[in-house]
Amino acid sequence: MLKTFKLGGVHPAENKFSAHKAIEKLALPKSVFIPVAQHIGAPAQALVKKGDQVKVGQIIAKAGGFVSANIHSSVSGTVKKVDLATDASGYPKQGIFIDVEGDEWAEGIITDDKLIEKFDTDSKAIIDKINAAGIVGLGGATFPTHVKLMPPPGSKAEMLIINGVECEPYLTADHRLMLEKGAELLVGIRILMCALGVNKAYIGIENNKKDAIASLQQLTASDSSIEIVPLKVKYPQGGEKQLIKAVTGREVPSGALPIAVGAVVSNVGTAYAVYEAVQKNKPLIERVVTVTGKSVKNPSNFMVRVGTPVNDLIEAAGGLPEDTGKIISGGPMMGKAIASLDVPVTKGTSGILIMPDTDAKRKTSQNCIRCGRCVTVCPMGLEPFLLMTISEKQIWDRAEKDCIMDCIECGSCSFTCPADRPLLDYIRLGKGKVGQIIRSRKK
Repeated sequence: MLKTFKLGGVHPAENKFSAHKAIEKLALPKSVFIPVAQHIGAPAQALVKKGDQVKVGQIIAKAGGFVSANIHSSVSGTVKKVDLATDASGYPKQGIFIDVEGDEWAEGIITDDKLIEKFDTDSKAIIDKINAAGIVGLGGATFPTHVKLMPPPGSKAEMLIINGVECEPYLTADHRLMLEKGAELLVGIRILMCALGVNKAYIGIENNKKDAIASLQQLTASDSSIEIVPLKVKYPQGGEKQLIKAVTGREVPSGALPIAVGAVVSNVGTAYAVYEAVQKNKPLIERVVTVTGKSVKNPSNFMVRVGTPVNDLIEAAGGLPEDTGKIISGGPMMGKAIASLDVPVTKGTSGILIMPDTDAKRKTSQNCIRCGRCVTVCPMGLEPFLLMTISEKQIWDRAEKDCIMDCIECGSCSFTCPADRPLLDYIRLGKGKVGQIIRSRKK
């Protein structure tokens, strides 16, 4: 019996064109731009200056607070400058420009592929290593992992849930990681379990990845502490609250975090990065990125160094198609369009989707026809049509009262709207404003 969450959800076309493409190592770029803010929280503080020589894995920016993450050089070479440049958000962000020279790694990092299973079971030592390695959530939220592993006073983790859902259309990076690095992934999961002090982990995987389910079931056959949970194919099953509901039946209350129901959720990419950090002293300097699209010549999954220009990935996948209408960082539901091919791959870059002009054009927005479809598909039980209207009219106290901050920005409402109304755009705007108001009250 396949599990799933009950409230809302949609079924967009999967378009997993690169699902059967093994992960390839992308060639080193000529230069990189490494932003100092690749995570939720305070930007890291640069430790290098123009003219400095750096090695792969060397720390180049130190975490700027508790909710922050260290930044490491993904290449060896010379620091060209520390300056502002546009990243995928479209805004100028501070970062470190490095001209690549060779591929010299910092001392102590193990670079071979040999599996290392035994690890130090001291929880604090594990969390310290994860913190030092600059690991953040690789599912898109980029929340610093060491913070997630230290629940607030009065809260206790009962279980670890690993997100292998990858419900976003087109993207296949997590799928390939589960298939190709299953043994390493499981060691990473055991390390996370040890850090949290829990003895049970669940790996939620949608049923369109039967090969990954079978592979991990085989690898965990003799380990009852890790359970593979096949899930129905439904978007947005990869949302933390939806995944917890599907796997455990527990419902995270409005405004609360997963720890409120005893759960800690981590992405498969994050668990693999934890394995590399703890077992091989390797900081988070590269990740798997899917490059795909209906017109892309060679849809692929690349292991990419952080800071690599998006253009390098597109060229490696066969170049930019002539009918390109939009280039999206992420997937079509939650991703955001980028304005330049020079923007860098960051820790949170899961995919580059090249959308044909015919699919990229927005249809003209019509008046709301009061059909209620957006309410039916909202996985958070919200009223998107209403939240859009009160955001348009800037009634911020009403937006907060109507739980606008509970929106997970999955885009199911906009996807299903027959009047093509930009529901999510306005709700995002409202969330940003209400979030500012809430933060100002806490000062």
